Amino acid sequence: MKIILSRKGFDSSFGGVASPILPGDEIVSLPIPERPAAVMPGTRTYGQIRTGAWSVGQLASDLTGGRIGPDHFAHLDPDLNPASVRRARGWRPAFGQTGAAETHLQNQGVGPGDVFLFFGWFREVERSAAGRWRYRANAPDRHVFFGWLQVAERLPVGTPGGLPKWLRGHPHDKAIPYGRADSVYVAAERLRLPGVAGEWPGGGVFGKYRPALRLTAEGRTRSRWRLPAWFHPAEGRPGLSYHGNPRAWTPDDEHVLLDTAKQGQEFVLDTRHFPEAAAWVAGLFAE
Repeated sequence: MKIILSRKGFDSSFGGVASPILPGDEIVSLPIPERPAAVMPGTRTYGQIRTGAWSVGQLASDLTGGRIGPDHFAHLDPDLNPASVRRARGWRPAFGQTGAAETHLQNQGVGPGDVFLFFGWFREVERSAAGRWRYRANAPDRHVFFGWLQVAERLPVGTPGGLPKWLRGHPHDKAIPYGRADSVYVAAERLRLPGVAGEWPGGGVFGKYRPALRLTAEGRTRSRWRLPAWFHPAEGRPGLSYHGNPRAWTPDDEHVLLDTAKQGQEFVLDTRHFPEAAAWVAGLFAE
């Protein structure tokens, strides 16, 4: 099994602000804006996407100062929450990737049984006296896990017959692929972790923030992570892709600090060399 730490949602380049941690600790990943040239029938607007009782359109509009409003089109990918929009029969969580990032996934041999852990940039928010969402003063910027997907199959985009009908409206459901490497990863029915007992869906969102989901080290910039010590690469244990520089890793008692790479969206770990990994993933669901 491989684990892929996958950076998704609003960032400094797309969206320009952090996704919110709401009062009550609900975490909401704001999907990046869709490019005008990629809008097609079925593309959702921010106003059509919901999270629990809240409109993603209102959250995006308030937090960007109206720069991205409810009528703007969203690139809803990864698409993990069954309740966020109306679903077709047979729907399952899915994630599309293309270009250099998809080539990296294929070169790493990512396929059925492997697990994506999606993370993004988050910050706590509150309601103003006027009822608008705003970032809480002095709230830290954090990288936080918000969802997961265990791969059942990888579907190349643009193959004869197209993608399954229940994927209609997914940003990668196109007659013409985004590029030469363009695929959709479909979730398994149930999450299966080697050597670990547990009952979890094959894909979904974590919903509530808790410390186990935080990657960012306390008091550090969001791209300085604190991970279990076993993550540290060593001879015979090739570590997280894009992170082969030994100077990026600093031991920290029973943990290790990592200066994360600026390049890449997908960081792949082959758990054949890290038997502790399956129990660590299960721990993300423990609470």
